[in-house]
Amino acid sequence: VVHPSGRNPLQPKEESIPLKTQWEERLSELNVCSQKGLVERFDSTIGAGSVLHPFGGAERITPTEAMAAKIPVLEGDTRTGTLMSFGFHPDVASWSPFHGAMFAVIESVSRLVATGGRLEDTYLTFQEYFEKLRGEPTRWGKPFAALLGAWLVQKELGIAAIGGKDSMSGTFKDMDVPPTLVSFAVCPVDVSRVISPDFKGAGHPVVRVSIPKDADGTPDWAVVKNNYTAISQAIARGDVLAASVVREGGAAAAISKMCFGNNIGFKFARETGRESLFARDFGAILLELNPGVDPSALPGELMGETSSDPEITVNGDTFPIGRLRQVWEAPLESVFPTKVPVADQPVHLQMFEPHTIRKSSTKAARPRVLIPVFPGTNCEYDSARAFEAAGAETEIFVIRNRSHAEIEESLLALEKKIDNSQILMLAGGFSAGDEPGGSGKFIASVFRNERVAEATRRLYKERDGLILGICNGFQALVKLGLLPYGRIQPMAAEHPSLTVNHLGRHVSCYVRTKVVSRLSPWLSDCPLGAEYLIPVSHGEGRFVGSQEALAKLFQDDQVATQYVDANGKPTLQLPENPNGSMQAIEGVTSPCGRIYGKMGHSERVGSHVGINIPGDKVQPIFASGVKYFTE
Repeated sequence: VVHPSGRNPLQPKEESIPLKTQWEERLSELNVCSQKGLVERFDSTIGAGSVLHPFGGAERITPTEAMAAKIPVLEGDTRTGTLMSFGFHPDVASWSPFHGAMFAVIESVSRLVATGGRLEDTYLTFQEYFEKLRGEPTRWGKPFAALLGAWLVQKELGIAAIGGKDSMSGTFKDMDVPPTLVSFAVCPVDVSRVISPDFKGAGHPVVRVSIPKDADGTPDWAVVKNNYTAISQAIARGDVLAASVVREGGAAAAISKMCFGNNIGFKFARETGRESLFARDFGAILLELNPGVDPSALPGELMGETSSDPEITVNGDTFPIGRLRQVWEAPLESVFPTKVPVADQPVHLQMFEPHTIRKSSTKAARPRVLIPVFPGTNCEYDSARAFEAAGAETEIFVIRNRSHAEIEESLLALEKKIDNSQILMLAGGFSAGDEPGGSGKFIASVFRNERVAEATRRLYKERDGLILGICNGFQALVKLGLLPYGRIQPMAAEHPSLTVNHLGRHVSCYVRTKVVSRLSPWLSDCPLGAEYLIPVSHGEGRFVGSQEALAKLFQDDQVATQYVDANGKPTLQLPENPNGSMQAIEGVTSPCGRIYGKMGHSERVGSHVGINIPGDKVQPIFASGVKYFTE
């Protein structure tokens, strides 16, 4: 099967253009460029078990090689996790389905090894999609050739595969899909061994561990196994700080993306040919080593070392990291945007002297927390775990709505459970799917029930209780009027509200938030001015209101937390302000401070969670809420 262009895509094109131009062209290819705007549409932190966020480093931009997540457990903690990666190259598969499948499997396994997995623990499954076979021998030969390529890797590396999805319907009139065999690789892992691709510091040696291939492109299988074993052992010893796989765009693209996350530069150690920079060196892995590690101890070549200067230096040329990142991010920005124009307006920052936060008149050794679950709630387990780790006793109560009788029973039970609790927690999710009528509407309708509303009033007015709402729960508290007014009341046009993100889509990322008030007992353990890296995941998180209403919130010290940039300055700009909230407001409190709502998921935290996001991710609001009753 001949590649449509008539050339072998495994070899880089001969280029007479300047090196900088070729480098930027590779970064801007669709199979190389940033896909952040697409990835952020999907929740990547639910379950508080994501070891790696999809984009890492202080800039939250270097893409990971594999999904890494802890095994969910209802009680206790675990270091057991799983890795999952994939591999596929449509133009290679179009040139040779055999090679396309073979290298798809190699890439998927290489990405696991580069993340901390081991070859001997790896299993595979395939997604296959081919053109209609008809009665043409060539068409029949493509899936057979692809399966042979995948089988060869399995046989040589000793990896088993289970059946995946396959289809022979990829033809519409005169258009055919490429011969598609996507390889998915999975393995268990001790999450303490997991590493990410973003460079971690300056002055660190970087080696390239490659696989020799014969004239027809077949790898030396003994070298493949030896390389994987050596890399896995080096990662387990702690010798490797970061690792990335070479694929489309070659080593040039891989190194660039490793630089982006922490704005760390790279200097090549010697003159480097363009084939070495841009060839698809399938199976090759780049390793950033600890400074004390001898690069010759690994089966690879020294490429150079990381640098504190934010630039890549090669063959006498210098490429600024900022420019390369701009080129890499541009191609899909109009399709899956990550930024929207925002007027650069002054943002209010007002931090009062810390309040003397009184404790509750109701004491409890283990405060009881009620977490009602509504259709669409998905953060109840994360929230309960956070409270229990702080010393509380939690109850998850499911609101049943399959019939009128079940709704009535649930409302009666909810009233009693609120009366028997010290804390009411409205967890995140997508209440009734957020449509129609916007987010939090079903929760708000339940709490407007006369009996439930009165029980809620007794909790915070008469029994000195606390209420917390995160994300969907925050949206419900605002719809109810509990925020910012401290009482359930009808919504009015002039009231602050939460609406659709500026991007017009769901966002899932880590953001930096700053504590700007300590009016609330929920923030008693958070120093004024403290900054936390918190995951967000929402489609309607933009806090809006009239200038007068927002000014009053600041005047009354009810703005609790704001989105800030790396310098700690509140900002309206994306991605630091992920939804475009007015005055960069992330969370607000009631006038008394005992009701607190915020968009950031402070409950999505734990050991070995978000390890590729540097910064303080533990915002102690749950411990603060418990101490309100115990001290």
